[in-house]
Amino acid sequence: MTVKIYTTPTCGYCNMAKNYFREKGISFTEYNVAQDQRKAEEMIKKSGQMGVPVIEINGTIVVGFDKARIDRLIAV
Repeated sequence: MTVKIYTTPTCGYCNMAKNYFREKGISFTEYNVAQDQRKAEEMIKKSGQMGVPVIEINGTIVVGFDKARIDRLIAV
């Protein structure tokens, strides 16, 4: 499973998402879009959104911390 999370340091929902993945034992790659303009542009291109978090699970985009949708995508 490949999980990417586009975040900013001050985003509470980003922290909730990261903590949720940690609790589930799922590793992820985090991109701080406040510091990395290329990743910010990539996030906008993938999601059409400027807000964070944007979570990519195996190529599927989830905008925001949508726990129910995340659970469906990580179910094995």
